[in-house]
Amino acid sequence: MKFAHLADCHIGGWSDLKLKELNMKVFSKSIQTCIERKVDFVLIAGDLFNTALPSIDLIKETVSELKYLKDNDIPCYIIPGSHDYSPSGKTMLDVLENAGLVINVARFDVVDGKIKLNFVEDKKTGINITGLFGKKGGLEKGHYALLDKTNLESKSGKKIFMFHTTLTEFKPEHLAMISSEPVAMLPKGFDYYAGGHPHYVFNEFRELYGYIAYPGALFPNNFVELEKFEHGGFWINTFKEDKLISEYVPIKLKEIKKYVIDLTGIDSNQANEVIIKTIKSEDILDKIILLRLVGTLNSGKLSDINFREIINTFSGAYSILKNSSELRIKEFDEIGQITDSVEEVEEKLISKLEKDSDFVKNLISILNVEKLDGEKNFDFEDRILKDCYKVLKLENETKIH
Repeated sequence: MKFAHLADCHIGGWSDLKLKELNMKVFSKSIQTCIERKVDFVLIAGDLFNTALPSIDLIKETVSELKYLKDNDIPCYIIPGSHDYSPSGKTMLDVLENAGLVINVARFDVVDGKIKLNFVEDKKTGINITGLFGKKGGLEKGHYALLDKTNLESKSGKKIFMFHTTLTEFKPEHLAMISSEPVAMLPKGFDYYAGGHPHYVFNEFRELYGYIAYPGALFPNNFVELEKFEHGGFWINTFKEDKLISEYVPIKLKEIKKYVIDLTGIDSNQANEVIIKTIKSEDILDKIILLRLVGTLNSGKLSDINFREIINTFSGAYSILKNSSELRIKEFDEIGQITDSVEEVEEKLISKLEKDSDFVKNLISILNVEKLDGEKNFDFEDRILKDCYKVLKLENETKIH
C-alpha cells in the first residue's frame, strides 16, 4: 500500500502573479507525480487554499487537477486547515466534496457533550482514515479537549489520523514562539499521523503513537520560507508488512539565487547602483532572485530605492523579491538605540526639529483626539483644523514679539 501526504498547498497565497502561477504549477506537478508513482490515495492535511474564498481561476485549475487524480482512480482525503475556513465556518472544500473530488474525513457526531470522530475506509486498501480540522489561532484545541478517543484507539487494522496543529515536542527552534499543543492531545495507536500547519519537514516514530509527519508547505509561502527552504515537497509512504517506508519527494521547478546586500554608509539614492552592481546577470536567468537588504543608510528614505528599475534591469529573472526588514536609516536608528518608549521617541524627534517643544506637543495633542459620539466627519475635521490654526497663530505671534 502506497499513499502520498501533502499539506499547506496555500494555492493563491502569493500576491506576485508569477509566483502565484508557480505555486499552482507545483500543485499540478505534485498531482502528476502521485499518478506516476501509482499511489493508492492522497492525503491533504489542511490549507489546500490560502483563503476560504479563492478566485474563480484558481478554483477552476484546482478542480482540473483533482479531477485528473479522480480519473486515475486515486481518491483524495482531506481536512480543512486554518486558512480554509471563512468567518462563517464555510469552506470551499464542501464544494469540492459535493463534486466528488475530495473526501473530508473530519466527520464527527456530538454524543453526551463529547466529539466522536467517524472513520472513512479506503475501499482499495481497507485502511481507515479520520482526523480533525485546524482553525485560526489554534482554536481547534477546544475540539481536541472534547474528543472521545475510545473508539479511535480501539479500532483494529491499519489506520491514519489527519491533523492540522503544531505539536510542542517537535517544534524547531525557528518556530519556538508560535502556539502549539502537546502530542498527548492525539489519540494513540495509529500507524501514521498526517500533519499540517507548521511549515517544516518532519517524520519520526513516537512510542505509543506511531509515525508522526509534517511535509511542510508544498511551495514556500513567503520570502523567508523561500530563503530558508528554497522549495517544498511531500511524503510518499509505503506500508510493507509492519514497516512504513517514507520518502520525501521535493518539487523544485525554479532555482533560487540569494543575495545579502549591505548598504551601510551610503545614501538611499545610491542604493540602486550598489544593488545592480552586486547582482550577476549571468546567474539570474529564469531564477527567483531574493534580495535581502541590510545595514544602515546614512540618509534618505527606503522608498527612494527604485525596485522597479532593478526588476527592469534584470528582466531575464523569473521573479525578483526584496526584504528590507533589516535595513535602517541612520538618524532613526540612533533614536531607536537610546529610547524605548513613545514619549522618549517624541522628545528626541522634537529636539531634532529644532522647534519649541510646547508648540509641537500641543499639535500632537490636538491630532491625537478622537471623534465624539454622534459627531459628523465634517464637524470633527473642522474642529481639529480650528484648534491647529489656534496653535499655529500663537506660534507666529510669539515669534513676532
